[in-house]
Amino acid sequence: MENKKVCVIGLGYVGLPLACLSSKYFQTIGYDIDFEKIAKINNGFCPINDAYTKKLFSESSLKVSNDVSCVSMSDIVVVCVPTPIDENYFPNLGPLKSASRLVRDNLRDGQLIIIESTIYPGTTQEVVIPILEESGKRAGVDFFVAYCPERIDPGNCRWNLQNIARVLGGINEESLELAYGFYSKIIDAQIKKLKCLKSAEAVKILENTFRDVNIAFINEMAKSFDVLGIDLKEVIDGAKTKPFGFMPFYPGPGVGGHCIPVDPYYLIERAKKEGFNHQFLDLARKINLSMPQYVVKLVQNGLNDLCCSVRGTSIGVLGLAYKSGIEDVRESPALKVCSSLRKLGADLKIYDPYVLSLSNCRSVDELLTSCDVVVVLTNHKEFLDVDYDLFKRCDVKLVVDSKNCLDGDKITSMGIRYVGIGRGR
Repeated sequence: MENKKVCVIGLGYVGLPLACLSSKYFQTIGYDIDFEKIAKINNGFCPINDAYTKKLFSESSLKVSNDVSCVSMSDIVVVCVPTPIDENYFPNLGPLKSASRLVRDNLRDGQLIIIESTIYPGTTQEVVIPILEESGKRAGVDFFVAYCPERIDPGNCRWNLQNIARVLGGINEESLELAYGFYSKIIDAQIKKLKCLKSAEAVKILENTFRDVNIAFINEMAKSFDVLGIDLKEVIDGAKTKPFGFMPFYPGPGVGGHCIPVDPYYLIERAKKEGFNHQFLDLARKINLSMPQYVVKLVQNGLNDLCCSVRGTSIGVLGLAYKSGIEDVRESPALKVCSSLRKLGADLKIYDPYVLSLSNCRSVDELLTSCDVVVVLTNHKEFLDVDYDLFKRCDVKLVVDSKNCLDGDKITSMGIRYVGIGRGR
């Protein structure tokens, strides 16, 4: 690994922190097709508003470019492009194929190509390598290929790129060992070698479908407990006292981010090609996709109890990001809730301290003074410290807390209707 040159393709939430970290140990260059992003980075501006990424960025000696020659000059090329789904929830491998063709056209003998993008099992062997071999070079002989699923949790203060364990798969033993040499240089955590590329690809899919299925289960329990008049939050607090056999998951307005609401579809569609239908995964996706509309239903029911309708009501929305403490709105269920409320004629006031570009209020106070209903869609810490007396002073009539993060008893004691998810109404 001495004096190796590294190129990271794709400078998003995964690629940029990896490139910054790599630059501490290797001569590293980041490649991206976004000219504006390249210009920002070259001017010393970190385009991702995440504390850990900003710290890495400030400490790094990273160089970035949109000149494809940086690929051919590198010994190790790491592909970190997005793998989204289309409007029909079908996997879109377009960015990965484009990146593979870019590498193909700049491939040289002895290079190690690592894929970090989340893909269905078999993608590296069936899609990436055939494109690379169009160069006339042979994988595992003239160049080497490995897969290492990314593990990034934006906003997580405990687990970061350096201390999260990783798994590796390679097309052959030499590819695996070369990739192990690279990651062991930059990561201070366990790096587990798996027997094949497919196993490594399947790890990421398993991790995220596990979360999707368990979140779907708890979301369905929330709907059930609302009907049965049981407080799910209290039940979870009781169940998690058991020291084994139970892992707490919590209900919410849906599942967001680039991984959990996307990755199951990669496995669902790939398995279909082999004649297997993932009924369990498909049902979990349907349940989680139903949650934004369930939040809208809670708003409608709450207003009906107050003899009001959504149309013409001023509704304050707290939070747009898919999770607390970050600016990321990819696949955020909050956007779907807002869209549905607008279609019903609501006058929306929106505030997210991390997504000011999509907000029309600049503080919680400003939002509360201009709305009759408050809907909490993200549990940012800035919302947890809100002055509850302000709800009363601003004459808020209904609070729908889709994250169950506010003190419902305190709000109710002020004569304000409070509705959570799975709180027994």
